[in-house]
Amino acid sequence: MVRMSAEERRESVIRAATTEFARGGYYGTSTEAIAKRVGVSQPYLFRLFPGKKAIFLAVAERCLHDTRQVFEKASEGLHGEEALHSMAEAYTQLIADHPEKLQMQLQVYVTVAAAEAAGDHEFGEMVRRGWLELWDTVHVPLGGDIDETTTFMAYGMLVNTLAGMGFPPGHRIWEGLYISARAKEGRSGA
Repeated sequence: MVRMSAEERRESVIRAATTEFARGGYYGTSTEAIAKRVGVSQPYLFRLFPGKKAIFLAVAERCLHDTRQVFEKASEGLHGEEALHSMAEAYTQLIADHPEKLQMQLQVYVTVAAAEAAGDHEFGEMVRRGWLELWDTVHVPLGGDIDETTTFMAYGMLVNTLAGMGFPPGHRIWEGLYISARAKEGRSGA
């Protein structure tokens, strides 16, 4: 049996924690559940990450990074409306194929709001920094147009909300969104 390196084990923790936090949120997820999903002891988990907060921050950062990569890849070589529709299509397919990524995003926003209300600004600082990078990733292919970028990101948050509430593809609620931003069916085998 091949042993995993610490970096490979960290990756497995991030993947497992994404699933656990997506379901239970920061406050409702135990490090015990994450360790169990990974197949390690809690003491080993804490050798990889100093605590639950560090795990959540790593997962939140990965979530933002993965979304940014989807936008970068989808808009490569495109500008304006072509980039907009390509990014929207790619993102809605991402959340259809990997609903835990959407659930994790929503949990991140809830956790930031709760932490900020309690005076803990570490979550918010990291997430705001990552969100600004996401904004910039979209802003450039949209020609640096602030209105286009704002509209795209606003539609994205609406897509997140509607998908998070479980409105299925084809429901009339999606009709007001451009076709590329409408809910998609997940790909089989994903």
